[in-house]
Order: sequence, then C-alpha cells, then structure tokens
Amino acid sequence: MTLSRVLILGTLALTTMMSPGDSEDIVADHVGSYGIEVYQSYGPSGQFTEEFDGDELFYVDLEKKETVWRLPVFSTFSGFDPQNALNEIATSKQGLNILIKRSNYTAATNEVPEVTLFPKSPVMLGQPNTLVCLVDNIFPPVINVTWLKNRHSVTEGVSETSFLAKKDHSFLKFSYLTFLPSADDIYDCKVEHWGLDEPLLKHWEPEIPAPMSELTETVVCALGLTVGLVGIVVGTVFIIQGLRSSGASRHQRPL
Repeated sequence: MTLSRVLILGTLALTTMMSPGDSEDIVADHVGSYGIEVYQSYGPSGQFTEEFDGDELFYVDLEKKETVWRLPVFSTFSGFDPQNALNEIATSKQGLNILIKRSNYTAATNEVPEVTLFPKSPVMLGQPNTLVCLVDNIFPPVINVTWLKNRHSVTEGVSETSFLAKKDHSFLKFSYLTFLPSADDIYDCKVEHWGLDEPLLKHWEPEIPAPMSELTETVVCALGLTVGLVGIVVGTVFIIQGLRSSGASRHQRPL
C-alpha cells in the first residue's frame, strides 16, 4: 500500500506546567500534525494512523516496528510496511523542527478535553458488556486514560485506540473496558491531561429500578383483586341481561 501525505497542519504547542504527581516541570511540548501522522517533542514520540471516514483502520507501533490492525480481519484485505511509517515520521520530525524555529516558540493554549462514558449495548445484569470512554477535544495529544472499578484501578479487559485526528486539528481517543454488569459495582473513567487542573473522573453505574415497598405491593395486589372482582360482577350482569333478553324475545314470537 502506498500512502502519500500532504502537510495540512504545522501546530506548535509550548506547554509548561506542574506535573500532578511530581514537583518537576513538564517538558515543553511541540506538536506537528501531517494529516494522520503526528510527531511531538514530548517524549519524543510519534504516531502513524490510517483512517477511513474517521474510523481507525490500523496504526504502526513505532517501537516494535509493526502494523497493528484495529480489527484483525482488515489485514486479510491489505497490508502495510511499517518502515514507510518510520520514514514519514522522520520527515514529520524535520518539518516540526523547522516550524519551531520559524514560530519563535509561540505558545499555544492547552485545550480542556471532553469526556463521555456509555455502555456499548443495553445493560443487563450478569450479561457481558463493554464500557466506552470517549475523550474528545484533545490538544496536545498527550493524555492518560485509566479505569477504576469500585474506586480501585483495573487493567484487565482494557483497550484503546490511538489518537484520531479531527478536522479542527484536535484529537479524540476511545478507551474500552469489558465488564460483567453487577448491581454492586461502579466504574469511573479517569482522564489526566495538561488542560485539566486535576484528573477528571467520569462516573457510571447500572440503573437499577428501586424495589417496591411492602405497602406498595399490598396496595397493588388489592387494586388488582378489586379490578378482577369488578370485572367478574360486570360480566355476570351482562350475561344475565343477555339471557333475559333472549328469553323475552322467544315469548313475544307469534304462534
């Protein structure tokens, strides 16, 4: 597969802030986005992603130098040489260094990410499901997304996409947690980003209908019994009236 890339964005972000868990300043970050290729000086790190209609097809693990398909079945229809991604990331790095100098290290504002948490399918207790944590409006693309179950960190059953580029040059990311819904368990998606003053927790727990009280159950049963008795009485009356009308009509027939 041959992919051509056109420079659609050269964005410089100079970010210096205190790390939530450390006393040292976070290294200033610079980001250059070339379509769906991203290189940033924080780390330093890069990303190469192939998308179709806003959905991720695959990304290249730059450390392992291998192509990771979003769905394994995609690899049966096509292929991609990871070396092509490494070459284009190197080109992105050179372009970024040039833009950094030309911009005179112009500072950019960290955006505040938007987080939405929802189940993949309707929730039924005891039936396997997946929680989806959508983090939108990410810039720069440096973020930590983790999961909590009953306030404790959980890593089993967790997966996530790479950063997905948007038309406004911000990014979004999906994180997934497979779980077994239970009335006793609660979940949180924890997001840490430079645009947040503190970690953001998005809460989710199954909505269980409140059980009826004994008084309510008694009233409902009494109403049901009353409606049933009334129905029987009304039905009996109609039957008797029908029989009388039928008998009267027979007596009135001429001989």
